[in-house]
Amino acid sequence: MRAQRGKLLNRLLQFPRNDEKNKKLKKDRKMDIQLEKKKGLRPKHYGYIAIGLLLLFVGYQLIFATSVSTFRTDKDKLSIADVTAGKFDDYITINGNVAPIVTILMDAYEGGRVEEKLIEEGAMVKKGDIILKLDNINLYEQILQSESGLALKQNDLRSTRLTFDSRQVEGRKSLATASTELQRLKRNFEQNQALFEEELISKEEYQLSKENYELSQKQYEIVKVQTENDNELRETSLPVLEADLKRMQKTLGMVYQRLDHLNVRAPADGQLGFLDAEVGQNIAQGQRIGEINVLTDYKIKANIDEHYLDRVVKDLTAILDRNDKEYPLRLRKVFPQVNSGKFEVELVFTKDKPETIRTGQSYNIKLQLGESSEALLLPKGSFFQSTGGQWIFVVNSDGDEALKRNIRIGKQNSRYYEVLEGLQAGEKVITSNYDSFGEAEKIVLK
Repeated sequence: MRAQRGKLLNRLLQFPRNDEKNKKLKKDRKMDIQLEKKKGLRPKHYGYIAIGLLLLFVGYQLIFATSVSTFRTDKDKLSIADVTAGKFDDYITINGNVAPIVTILMDAYEGGRVEEKLIEEGAMVKKGDIILKLDNINLYEQILQSESGLALKQNDLRSTRLTFDSRQVEGRKSLATASTELQRLKRNFEQNQALFEEELISKEEYQLSKENYELSQKQYEIVKVQTENDNELRETSLPVLEADLKRMQKTLGMVYQRLDHLNVRAPADGQLGFLDAEVGQNIAQGQRIGEINVLTDYKIKANIDEHYLDRVVKDLTAILDRNDKEYPLRLRKVFPQVNSGKFEVELVFTKDKPETIRTGQSYNIKLQLGESSEALLLPKGSFFQSTGGQWIFVVNSDGDEALKRNIRIGKQNSRYYEVLEGLQAGEKVITSNYDSFGEAEKIVLK
């Protein structure tokens, strides 16, 4: 209509008109021109735009605010398990290796060169069987020196005993002579004393007999003291010499025993585990050369994670399951040293043991840590490596989302964790590894 109206006005303007009509036409034209709308944004439009942007921002926040902490993945790629209520068996499964009940280490009592090797590794031996023969020239020289020293000591003792015997005989002879002489001079003095009192002999003769008697007394005392000293010296010296001789004989016997130690013998019945010696090899004194495994019984050696160090104590019970038969065990030793995050234990059989058991075999063993009890059970999974058991993703009832939730875990065995807080029976949780989830707090399951 606007186009038609414009054409009509143009036509009318082509004809001459009076001024009033022309003014009226111009006024009408101006009115027609003001009816056209202006293009572009007016001030009121800016308010509409601001309100629209605000609404969009609020909607974005409501819909997509959690998208930063959301992770989307296929449900089939995850491991989802049910939380159940049931009986919690407080045990752990450990892997142990069979070892002989006793292993006797063999060290070389004497050093020497290996002259002969009579028994090979792995062979069964009896106590006293010769395994190696060694040769030691220096030991032979020590034996010869000890034998020579013993012979000299024996000769010295023999000579000393003969000397004491001779002096003892001479002392006894001298003592007997002095005693006889004393008796004779005493008798003569007493006779002269009686005669002198009767004035039958001279005073000189009496004095002479008296002096001879007194001299004989002194000589007798000297001989007696000397004889007693010789006897005392004999009694003290000979036992010392005899003790020295016995010590030398004992030393020589020990040297002979060292000579026998050149024959390396089995210390007990059993199996020769290993033998580190070859013919012609020089073996040092005290060097480890082998071991004997006593096979009268067996023990199980196992390594346990240091997480259980405070709970694993001596005399705990365990079960070895073999061919659908259970064999009871007892924890005999706990070694508290931790190496590479593990500590070592030893277990022994309390009753029967597998008939086919052999050294080096590996068995799975259930080690009972405590009594069984009713608890909320969470199946074990690799999520624990990512969370440390402090939180877990719980799947909703529709199965399309999983939300992060804090939990508290107690004991654990080879199959389950004991849940103390945060979960309820019947809930489903993601138990697979969480490393790929990053910092997500919600998992969208497709």
